[in-house]
Amino acid sequence: MNTFLENQNWRYATKKFDASKKITTEDLNILKEAIRLSSSSYGLQPYKVIIVENPELRALLQPAAWGQSQIVEASHLIIFANETNVDNTTIDSYLKNISETRNTPIEALSGYGDFMKSKISILETEVKNIWTAKQTYLALGNLLNAAAELKIDATPMEGFIPAQVNEILGLDKLGLNATLIATLGYRHEEDATQHYKKVRKSNEELFITL
Repeated sequence: MNTFLENQNWRYATKKFDASKKITTEDLNILKEAIRLSSSSYGLQPYKVIIVENPELRALLQPAAWGQSQIVEASHLIIFANETNVDNTTIDSYLKNISETRNTPIEALSGYGDFMKSKISILETEVKNIWTAKQTYLALGNLLNAAAELKIDATPMEGFIPAQVNEILGLDKLGLNATLIATLGYRHEEDATQHYKKVRKSNEELFITL
């Protein structure tokens, strides 16, 4: 645990990446698995994770991300996109996955399926999309923690225009909406931010024990 906390102190939102340094396939696979194993409500994972490697595509995305250099300089660009059309079909697909993974009769899962449908399907579209968008933040948290353990720098971003990202990547046609961006790679030696002392609330300010 001491190492985990040390790595949390090491990490920061990298402002300038070293474009010459690339994440290995092995480390990328670990990061992908960390995302895949993230918690989510009901275990439903109502989102997709887009890994943008194409440099021309990343150059197109940069203006939509307020011109931030990390978009094109980082080793990898990750976009989290929530599903905008979650319905009973989505839940039925998830139940099928449970059945096959756990070798459980699908009939034995009908109660759980009905419960999910009674809570999710009744939501108004806007409320449902807010809920699915929130799930991507859980996955982002796992990614940031895993990256720190591997000493891979990461920058989480909300500073972009979702509609433009959706249009460039054709996400609307896939029933998806970009909610978060994470750039991954290795800090540049010229990034002065790495030398700043981390600023957080004190325990007294942050925690309330009842």
